[in-house]
Amino acid sequence: MLVIDEEIKERFPDLNAKTAVVDGVHTERNKSELEEFKQSVFAEIKGKYDLESLKNDEKMRKYRDFFWKIGIDPTKIRPASEALIRRILQENPIPKINTAVDAYNLASIMSGVPIAAFDMDTVFGRLHMRFSKVGEIFLGIGMEKPKSLKGGEIVVSDDRRLVAVYPYRDSDDTKITLKTKKIILMSCGVPGISDKDLDQALEYAVEYVQKFCEEK
Repeated sequence: MLVIDEEIKERFPDLNAKTAVVDGVHTERNKSELEEFKQSVFAEIKGKYDLESLKNDEKMRKYRDFFWKIGIDPTKIRPASEALIRRILQENPIPKINTAVDAYNLASIMSGVPIAAFDMDTVFGRLHMRFSKVGEIFLGIGMEKPKSLKGGEIVVSDDRRLVAVYPYRDSDDTKITLKTKKIILMSCGVPGISDKDLDQALEYAVEYVQKFCEEK
C-alpha cells in the first residue's frame, strides 16, 4: 500500500509508516457511544500526563526533533498527537469532524502517534512517500488556497497527485467525509519510533473506526 522512496530511506534509514484499510465504513456526524468513549480516553490521558511530563515525553521529543530536521517549527505546528493531547490537558475541546475522523484521532491520542487517513475511493493507485518537486501544488485540509511547495519536503502521493505533506497535513482531495466507505489509515513514524509503536497505533485506529463506524 505504501512505497517509501530510496532517497527517503537513505536520508532517514529508520523512518517508517504503516498502513491498513478499513472497508464497509458508515460515517456519521456524531454518535453518543463515541462521545462517551471520548470521555474515558480523556480521563486516561489526564491520569497519564500533565503539560510538563508531556513536554519531556520521549516519544513526543522524537517527533519534535524530526520536525526541526525537516524545517518545521514544532512550537508553531505541533505533531498531531501532541497537539490533541495538549488540548485535553488544557481543558480545550478537540475538533469534532465526524465519527471516523474522531475515532482515529482518539487512536492518535492513545498511542502518541500521528495518524493520517485517506478516502480510498479518491486515491489513484499506490501511495508513495518521497521528496517533493519544486512547484508541486498541495491543498491541505483547512487551507484556504493551494500552496506551491519549495521542493524537498517529505510528501505522500498517489499516482496522480499529492495526498499529504508528511507527517502533519493530509490533502483536502482525499479527506474522510460522510460519503467515505473505505479508509486507508496510516500510522506516521519518525526516526526512533519503533514498528511496535506504529502497529499499536494502527490497531487502535482500526479498532475504533470499526467500532464507531459500523456499516448499517
